[in-house]
Amino acid sequence: MKPIGDRVVVKPAPAEEKTKGGIIIPDTAKEKPQRGEVVAVGPGKDGNLMTVQTGDIVLYGKYAGQEINFDGVDYMIMREDDILVII
Repeated sequence: MKPIGDRVVVKPAPAEEKTKGGIIIPDTAKEKPQRGEVVAVGPGKDGNLMTVQTGDIVLYGKYAGQEINFDGVDYMIMREDDILVII
């Protein structure tokens, strides 16, 4: 996959299976992950270079991006502006 413009492809981290106290979380109560690894970065837009790089672990907004499934793996495609921080 090669994103265009200022788009970034992120592989979301898996949802938490249990709480710190050991309580197992059912699938219906799991929160959407807001952290992931950047797997592809577009060239940038309007002459602005991209800040994130492939391999960066990032946090993004709860409702950011578009979910897709490619070759059986879930990814998020979002604008670089939707990324809040590089960890």
